[in-house]
Amino acid sequence: MTSHKKGMPGTIDRPARKADRNGPKVKSWRRGSRLEKSGLLRDALLQAAAAVVGEVGYANASIALITAKVGVAQGTFYNYFDSRQDILDKLLPTLGEKMLAHIKQCAKGGANYTEIEERIFRGFFSFLEKAPHFSRILNEAESFAPVGHKRHFENVSRKYLHLFHRSKLEGEFPNYSEEELEVVVFILLAARSYLALRYVDGTQQKNTLPEWVAKTYMKFVRYGLEGVPPPSQASIPANKMKTKKKAKLSA
Repeated sequence: MTSHKKGMPGTIDRPARKADRNGPKVKSWRRGSRLEKSGLLRDALLQAAAAVVGEVGYANASIALITAKVGVAQGTFYNYFDSRQDILDKLLPTLGEKMLAHIKQCAKGGANYTEIEERIFRGFFSFLEKAPHFSRILNEAESFAPVGHKRHFENVSRKYLHLFHRSKLEGEFPNYSEEELEVVVFILLAARSYLALRYVDGTQQKNTLPEWVAKTYMKFVRYGLEGVPPPSQASIPANKMKTKKKAKLSA
Protein backbone atom coordinates (compact mmCIF):
# COMPACT_ATOMS: atom_id res chain seq x y z
CA MET A 1 0.00 0.00 0.00
CA THR A 2 1.35 3.43 -0.82
CA SER A 3 1.16 6.67 1.06
CA HIS A 4 -0.33 9.64 -0.78
CA LYS A 5 2.37 12.11 0.23
CA LYS A 6 3.43 14.66 -2.38
CA GLY A 7 6.44 13.65 -4.41
CA MET A 8 6.54 9.99 -3.36
CA PRO A 9 7.15 7.49 -6.21
CA GLY A 10 4.09 5.55 -7.25
CA THR A 11 1.61 8.19 -6.13
CA ILE A 12 -0.40 10.79 -7.97
CA ASP A 13 -0.40 14.38 -6.76
CA ARG A 14 -3.89 15.83 -6.83
CA PRO A 15 -4.62 19.55 -6.67
CA ALA A 16 -6.25 20.55 -3.39
CA ARG A 17 -9.82 21.72 -3.74
CA LYS A 18 -12.72 22.62 -1.52
CA ALA A 19 -15.52 20.18 -0.97
CA ASP A 20 -18.72 21.03 -2.81
CA ARG A 21 -21.13 22.10 -0.07
CA ASN A 22 -23.87 22.55 -2.64
CA GLY A 23 -23.35 19.15 -4.23
CA PRO A 24 -25.77 16.23 -3.93
CA LYS A 25 -26.58 15.12 -0.42
CA VAL A 26 -25.89 11.61 0.78
CA LYS A 27 -28.69 9.07 0.98
CA SER A 28 -31.61 10.23 3.11
CA TRP A 29 -31.63 9.10 6.72
CA ARG A 30 -34.91 10.75 7.78
CA ARG A 31 -37.31 7.86 7.22
CA GLY A 32 -38.13 5.00 9.54
CA SER A 33 -38.29 4.50 13.29
CA ARG A 34 -36.08 6.40 15.72
CA LEU A 35 -33.68 3.46 15.96
CA GLU A 36 -33.59 3.07 12.19
CA LYS A 37 -32.94 6.78 11.72
CA SER A 38 -30.04 6.60 14.17
CA GLY A 39 -28.37 3.83 12.18
CA LEU A 40 -29.06 5.56 8.88
CA LEU A 41 -27.65 8.84 10.15
CA ARG A 42 -24.44 7.16 11.27
CA ASP A 43 -24.11 5.56 7.83
CA ALA A 44 -24.86 8.91 6.21
CA LEU A 45 -22.05 10.56 8.16
CA LEU A 46 -19.63 7.84 6.99
CA GLN A 47 -20.82 8.27 3.39
CA ALA A 48 -20.28 12.01 3.70
CA ALA A 49 -16.82 11.47 5.18
CA ALA A 50 -15.93 9.27 2.20
CA ALA A 51 -17.08 11.94 -0.23
CA VAL A 52 -15.23 14.72 1.60
CA VAL A 53 -11.96 12.78 1.90
CA GLY A 54 -12.25 11.84 -1.77
CA GLU A 55 -12.64 15.51 -2.69
CA VAL A 56 -10.17 17.27 -0.38
CA GLY A 57 -8.14 14.51 1.29
CA TYR A 58 -7.88 13.45 4.93
CA ALA A 59 -5.87 16.52 5.95
CA ASN A 60 -8.64 18.92 4.91
CA ALA A 61 -11.63 16.79 5.85
CA SER A 62 -13.36 18.73 8.62
CA ILE A 63 -16.42 17.92 10.72
CA ALA A 64 -18.05 21.03 9.25
CA LEU A 65 -17.69 19.71 5.70
CA ILE A 66 -18.94 16.26 6.69
CA THR A 67 -22.04 17.46 8.54
CA ALA A 68 -22.82 20.00 5.79
CA LYS A 69 -23.14 17.16 3.29
CA VAL A 70 -25.58 15.34 5.56
CA GLY A 71 -27.49 18.47 6.52
CA VAL A 72 -27.12 18.21 10.30
CA ALA A 73 -25.57 20.41 12.99
CA GLN A 74 -21.99 19.76 14.02
CA GLY A 75 -23.14 18.88 17.54
CA THR A 76 -25.08 15.91 16.12
CA PHE A 77 -21.80 14.46 14.86
CA TYR A 78 -20.63 13.76 18.42
CA ASN A 79 -23.64 11.55 19.09
CA TYR A 80 -22.04 9.00 16.75
CA PHE A 81 -18.29 9.60 16.74
CA ASP A 82 -15.89 10.69 19.46
CA SER A 83 -13.83 12.96 17.27
CA ARG A 84 -12.81 13.79 13.71
CA GLN A 85 -10.04 11.18 13.98
CA ASP A 86 -12.55 8.58 15.16
CA ILE A 87 -14.64 8.79 11.99
CA LEU A 88 -11.53 8.87 9.80
CA ASP A 89 -10.24 5.69 11.43
CA LYS A 90 -13.60 3.97 10.92
CA LEU A 91 -13.96 5.13 7.32
CA LEU A 92 -11.63 2.71 5.48
CA PRO A 93 -12.65 -0.45 7.41
CA THR A 94 -16.31 0.36 6.74
CA LEU A 95 -15.72 0.85 3.03
CA GLY A 96 -13.49 -2.22 3.04
CA GLU A 97 -16.33 -4.39 4.33
CA LYS A 98 -18.56 -3.10 1.53
CA MET A 99 -15.81 -3.86 -0.96
CA LEU A 100 -15.40 -7.42 0.35
CA ALA A 101 -19.17 -8.00 0.20
CA HIS A 102 -19.24 -6.78 -3.40
CA ILE A 103 -16.27 -8.95 -4.36
CA LYS A 104 -17.77 -12.01 -2.66
CA GLN A 105 -20.89 -11.58 -4.74
CA CYS A 106 -18.83 -11.22 -7.91
CA ALA A 107 -16.80 -14.36 -7.11
CA LYS A 108 -19.82 -16.66 -6.93
CA GLY A 109 -19.85 -19.40 -9.52
CA GLY A 110 -16.08 -19.74 -9.97
CA ALA A 111 -15.17 -23.40 -10.46
CA ASN A 112 -11.51 -23.14 -9.39
CA TYR A 113 -9.03 -20.63 -8.03
CA THR A 114 -8.20 -19.11 -11.42
CA GLU A 115 -11.83 -18.43 -12.23
CA ILE A 116 -12.48 -17.09 -8.74
CA GLU A 117 -9.41 -14.84 -8.86
CA GLU A 118 -10.48 -13.30 -12.16
CA ARG A 119 -13.93 -12.60 -10.74
CA ILE A 120 -12.38 -11.11 -7.60
CA PHE A 121 -10.00 -8.95 -9.62
CA ARG A 122 -12.73 -7.63 -11.89
CA GLY A 123 -15.00 -7.23 -8.87
CA PHE A 124 -12.45 -4.99 -7.16
CA PHE A 125 -12.33 -2.67 -10.15
CA SER A 126 -16.10 -2.67 -10.60
CA PHE A 127 -16.30 -1.59 -6.96
CA LEU A 128 -13.97 1.32 -7.74
CA GLU A 129 -16.45 2.41 -10.39
CA LYS A 130 -19.18 2.46 -7.74
CA ALA A 131 -16.93 4.07 -5.11
CA PRO A 132 -14.48 6.29 -7.03
CA HIS A 133 -13.12 7.84 -3.82
CA PHE A 134 -11.97 4.48 -2.44
CA SER A 135 -8.47 4.55 -3.92
CA ARG A 136 -7.64 7.94 -2.46
CA ILE A 137 -9.10 6.96 0.91
CA LEU A 138 -7.01 3.77 0.87
CA ASN A 139 -3.75 5.38 -0.22
CA GLU A 140 -3.90 8.28 2.25
CA ALA A 141 -5.10 6.20 5.20
CA GLU A 142 -1.66 4.85 6.09
CA SER A 143 -0.53 8.38 6.96
CA PHE A 144 -3.74 10.01 8.22
CA ALA A 145 -5.77 7.13 9.65
CA PRO A 146 -3.23 4.44 10.60
CA VAL A 147 -5.57 2.62 12.99
CA GLY A 148 -8.19 2.21 10.30
CA HIS A 149 -5.58 1.34 7.68
CA LYS A 150 -4.14 -1.46 9.83
CA ARG A 151 -7.59 -2.87 10.57
CA HIS A 152 -8.55 -2.83 6.90
CA PHE A 153 -5.24 -4.36 5.80
CA GLU A 154 -5.53 -7.22 8.30
CA ASN A 155 -9.17 -7.88 7.43
CA VAL A 156 -8.64 -8.02 3.67
CA SER A 157 -5.44 -10.07 3.78
CA ARG A 158 -6.93 -12.56 6.26
CA LYS A 159 -9.97 -13.24 4.08
CA TYR A 160 -7.91 -13.43 0.90
CA LEU A 161 -5.49 -15.86 2.54
CA HIS A 162 -8.43 -18.01 3.62
CA LEU A 163 -9.37 -18.39 -0.05
CA PHE A 164 -5.85 -19.62 -0.87
CA HIS A 165 -5.82 -22.09 2.02
CA ARG A 166 -9.20 -23.48 0.96
CA SER A 167 -8.00 -23.84 -2.63
CA LYS A 168 -4.85 -25.64 -1.45
CA LEU A 169 -6.93 -28.11 0.55
CA GLU A 170 -8.84 -28.84 -2.67
CA GLY A 171 -5.59 -29.79 -4.42
CA GLU A 172 -4.54 -26.52 -6.00
CA PHE A 173 -1.08 -24.92 -5.59
CA PRO A 174 0.79 -28.22 -5.04
CA ASN A 175 4.12 -26.44 -5.57
CA TYR A 176 3.50 -23.78 -2.90
CA SER A 177 3.81 -24.08 0.87
CA GLU A 178 1.46 -22.31 3.28
CA GLU A 179 4.15 -19.72 4.00
CA GLU A 180 4.67 -19.07 0.31
CA LEU A 181 0.95 -18.57 -0.26
CA GLU A 182 0.95 -15.75 2.28
CA VAL A 183 3.66 -14.03 0.21
CA VAL A 184 1.54 -14.48 -2.93
CA VAL A 185 -1.46 -12.87 -1.22
CA PHE A 186 0.47 -9.69 -0.49
CA ILE A 187 1.97 -9.64 -3.99
CA LEU A 188 -1.50 -9.72 -5.55
CA LEU A 189 -2.95 -7.15 -3.14
CA ALA A 190 -0.10 -4.79 -3.95
CA ALA A 191 -0.60 -5.41 -7.67
CA ARG A 192 -4.24 -4.32 -7.50
CA SER A 193 -3.37 -1.17 -5.61
CA TYR A 194 -0.73 -0.09 -8.10
CA LEU A 195 -2.80 -1.08 -11.14
CA ALA A 196 -5.60 1.11 -9.80
CA LEU A 197 -3.17 4.01 -9.40
CA ARG A 198 -1.78 3.57 -12.90
CA TYR A 199 -4.81 2.67 -14.99
CA VAL A 200 -7.85 3.90 -13.07
CA ASP A 201 -6.75 6.89 -11.00
CA GLY A 202 -4.30 8.35 -13.50
CA THR A 203 -4.16 11.86 -14.84
CA GLN A 204 -7.10 11.24 -17.17
CA GLN A 205 -9.25 10.20 -14.21
CA LYS A 206 -10.54 7.01 -15.83
CA ASN A 207 -12.93 4.86 -13.82
CA THR A 208 -12.89 1.67 -15.92
CA LEU A 209 -9.91 -0.68 -16.03
CA PRO A 210 -8.81 -1.36 -19.64
CA GLU A 211 -9.62 -4.92 -20.69
CA TRP A 212 -6.06 -5.63 -21.81
CA VAL A 213 -4.82 -4.85 -18.28
CA ALA A 214 -7.21 -7.40 -16.78
CA LYS A 215 -6.09 -10.00 -19.33
CA THR A 216 -2.42 -9.31 -18.59
CA TYR A 217 -3.04 -9.73 -14.86
CA MET A 218 -4.77 -13.06 -15.43
CA LYS A 219 -1.97 -14.19 -17.76
CA PHE A 220 0.40 -13.66 -14.85
CA VAL A 221 -1.91 -15.46 -12.42
CA ARG A 222 -2.33 -18.50 -14.67
CA TYR A 223 1.35 -19.01 -15.46
CA GLY A 224 3.07 -17.32 -12.54
CA LEU A 225 1.12 -18.96 -9.72
CA GLU A 226 1.25 -22.48 -11.08
CA GLY A 227 4.96 -22.59 -10.29
CA VAL A 228 5.64 -25.07 -13.11
CA PRO A 229 6.30 -24.72 -16.85
CA PRO A 230 3.28 -24.73 -19.21
CA PRO A 231 1.89 -28.28 -19.78
CA SER A 232 3.13 -28.29 -23.38
CA GLN A 233 6.71 -28.29 -22.04
CA ALA A 234 6.27 -30.05 -18.70
CA SER A 235 4.65 -33.09 -20.30
CA ILE A 236 7.60 -33.78 -22.65
CA PRO A 237 10.01 -36.35 -21.12
CA ALA A 238 13.60 -35.21 -20.67
CA ASN A 239 15.01 -37.86 -23.10
CA LYS A 240 12.72 -36.62 -25.88
CA MET A 241 13.78 -33.03 -25.21
CA LYS A 242 17.43 -34.12 -25.67
CA THR A 243 16.54 -35.95 -28.89
CA LYS A 244 14.87 -32.81 -30.26
CA LYS A 245 17.93 -30.72 -29.39
CA LYS A 246 20.25 -33.20 -31.16
CA ALA A 247 18.02 -33.17 -34.23
CA LYS A 248 18.18 -29.36 -34.38
CA LEU A 249 21.96 -29.39 -34.02
CA SER A 250 22.45 -32.01 -36.77
CA ALA A 251 20.15 -30.04 -39.07
